Amino acid sequence: MKRCLILGGSGFVGRALCEQLVALHGGGGPRIVVPTRRREHAKHLLVLPTVDVVEARIADDAALNQLLMGCDAVVNLVAILHGSADEFEQVHVGLPRRLAAACVRAGVRRLVHVSALGVPEDPADAPSDYLRTKSAGEQVLRSAGLDLTVLRPSVMFGEHDRFLNLFASMQAVLPLVPLVGAEARFQPVWVEDVARALVRCLVDSGTVGDLYECAGPRVCTLAELVRLAGQCSGHVRPIVPMPMVVGRIQSALLAWLPGEPMMSADNLKSMQVPNVASGQWPRLEALGITPTALETVAPTYLGQKSRQDHLNFWRAWARH
Repeated sequence: MKRCLILGGSGFVGRALCEQLVALHGGGGPRIVVPTRRREHAKHLLVLPTVDVVEARIADDAALNQLLMGCDAVVNLVAILHGSADEFEQVHVGLPRRLAAACVRAGVRRLVHVSALGVPEDPADAPSDYLRTKSAGEQVLRSAGLDLTVLRPSVMFGEHDRFLNLFASMQAVLPLVPLVGAEARFQPVWVEDVARALVRCLVDSGTVGDLYECAGPRVCTLAELVRLAGQCSGHVRPIVPMPMVVGRIQSALLAWLPGEPMMSADNLKSMQVPNVASGQWPRLEALGITPTALETVAPTYLGQKSRQDHLNFWRAWARH
């Protein structure tokens, strides 16, 4: 592999993947192309010696064709958690369809695609637009005749996550945490383990045609994860489970506010499906990776929160 395109490479998973690819080859490996709409969004990647950050709009077919020229492989990390039905369709189905067609035109056969745990084999069986379109996107890529590998991770944690960090910041400013879906089940996986799995798939042609479930060693409820975030950050707050009907009302009200809601009606529907390994597909261990325990990593970054970090909750809200 001499040149690899990473769509979504400036994000949470992309940062870890780029760092691991560079480290694997000691700075002398393949050129890694990361497109972004604004170069400053990927400034954390500019210091990596073999990463080329390119300003481009992947929604444009001509730009996508140009990005794929000379590439040996492509990784698709692009996804959204919030949006309308049309937006989910464009990102999770439309982009994979356009990417597959562009790969065929450019002669790029190798594609590694990141999906999600809980995705049904039949899109019609999905309770949410998120899971439905994720399933449909997988189907589009499987039918394209490419050398495809699919990874389905659970919710990911790590230093720059928007999951445990959000719950920790909330507990720094709120006297208690009203929580819808407190019993929803997750199997959190460390982002570095997912990045390691992506690297293994890229370098091992034996993974072509396979699907891997990326999950951590322990299943947790949402309430347990919120409690852990509070404990690690030193802001333990009472958790008040709320009925689903309250969550639907809350999400409807939040939908009227500008920006992304912290919890949408579609998120609530997705949480009806346990975000845990099904046991039907090989897991990280099949790639030679021992999943890292949440309790090992979370305290290393949540425990370093400063007095100013209680403002992160409000900063995040303001950005939306």
